[in-house]
Amino acid sequence: MADPETYYRDLMAGKRGGVGDKALLGLLRLASRPYAAILRLRALGYRLGLIPAHRLPRPVISVGNLVLGGTGKTPTVAWLAAHLMKQGKRVCVLSRGYGGSAEGEIRIVCDGEKLLLTPEEAGDEPCQLAGMLPGLMVVIGSNRYRAGLHALEKLNPDVFILDDGYQHLKLKRDLNILLLDATTPFDNGLTLPGGFLREAPAAAGRADLVICTRATEGKTRTAPVPGKPICWTKHRLSGMIPLGGGPATGFEAAQGPRVMAFSGIANPAAFFDGLEAVGVRPVTTLSFPDHVSYGEPEIAAILRLKTASRSTVLLTTQKDAVKLLPHADQLAGCFAVVLELEFEDSSALEAALAALP
Repeated sequence: MADPETYYRDLMAGKRGGVGDKALLGLLRLASRPYAAILRLRALGYRLGLIPAHRLPRPVISVGNLVLGGTGKTPTVAWLAAHLMKQGKRVCVLSRGYGGSAEGEIRIVCDGEKLLLTPEEAGDEPCQLAGMLPGLMVVIGSNRYRAGLHALEKLNPDVFILDDGYQHLKLKRDLNILLLDATTPFDNGLTLPGGFLREAPAAAGRADLVICTRATEGKTRTAPVPGKPICWTKHRLSGMIPLGGGPATGFEAAQGPRVMAFSGIANPAAFFDGLEAVGVRPVTTLSFPDHVSYGEPEIAAILRLKTASRSTVLLTTQKDAVKLLPHADQLAGCFAVVLELEFEDSSALEAALAALP
């Protein structure tokens, strides 16, 4: 039997054709209307000042999306942080810490020098970001305003990046960046629970700048949010790093042996397709739910499939790799694949960053 997340995604994609499935889908789509209306009222309350929002005394850049998962928030945050750090800025990422045992608490994940929390405590993405960029500060907290005040007191950053912050309206931002997948920017146009949208498409109007990810070269393009500055990007798999540590290498070592690929992310198909695009053709793949915690059952499932497929190389994502380090001895031949964001033209974004107070 499929897990609830897989079942829901299959249902939304029309892959469940039973009478009960169709009835459930109809009810979920009906429920989308009141859900969307509540979110519109919430956003209006913030816009009119009826619900209080707070401003930090340093610039805040928000990166977020409308569709659940998989639009490239982490590589975008990494690109922004690297760009600002090259200018000598002390950068702090504010994250919710989703999936960690410390979720809800205000905690410093990384002070710019050392990692202070594990992925089990802070969640996978905060630890992934901290590991990608030496010098980056990361703080978690469900209330990002209070987390920012804590960061100011303890770390004194010059600028904040609000990770997954499009719906976190209680913190005011100086630059509001919306990520949309160029292939399906608004999915089926419906909010939860009848679709994958967090808010109705009209909420895109709050953005100061739109970044369309996974853009395909040569295709006719229409700006999904007319009148907004826009950047087109694509995801690029640039190499792989041994799970136990070491320098990044190209994909040559994965283009001859038998390869197994696995992940626990929102859009595993994009990862597997990306491997094919760089000439790596896995003999088998394995998908876990997004933000999976890798315990002994998951490790056992990976090893069983590795043996059954006679694979000698295991490939996974950087997001998964931070949670697999305690199991590195069991996962011989495992590599984390490096995902980078490649801009066709980043001038609109760079101009927006230069205009920050």
